[in-house]
Amino acid sequence: MASEAEGTFQRFAIFGESSSSDTEMNNKNFSKLCKDCGIMDGKTVTSTDVDIVFSKVKAKNARTITFQQFQEAMKELGQKRFKGKSPDEALENIYRLMEGKDPATTGVTKATTVGGVSRLTDTSKYTGTHKERFDESGKGKGIAGREDVTDSSGYVSGYKGAGTYDKKGSR
Repeated sequence: MASEAEGTFQRFAIFGESSSSDTEMNNKNFSKLCKDCGIMDGKTVTSTDVDIVFSKVKAKNARTITFQQFQEAMKELGQKRFKGKSPDEALENIYRLMEGKDPATTGVTKATTVGGVSRLTDTSKYTGTHKERFDESGKGKGIAGREDVTDSSGYVSGYKGAGTYDKKGSR
């Protein structure tokens, strides 16, 4: 059971930390492990409890804990989470919660459309020069929508009768 817990410890220890080794875990990843594995339930074990236990088991000037210190922390959290059970039985239940768990990445970052965001990004409501940058479906026209295309026909801009000179001259 402890080897399975050590595997979970290593997976969470390296999560999000490119420079860290899989032998030591920081407080952020320890909290994530407790949350993702269901050790932190919000009632008997809260995030504050997890932070206090982490501070208690780590060395005075260290920022990380080893697997040995992690096991001590799990014993303390196990007694708090599973009240009325023996310390060994509580630790066994904690390890059972951790079995085969990986750091969760779903639901971590959500795109929000709060209030005026949808109104501001609706291209059908654009007016003036901004309206010319998009076609009817709302897709951008690219460079053609941002730059004026120069007319090299020889006529001044705004002249409506372009291309009619030859027709007037022959009577």
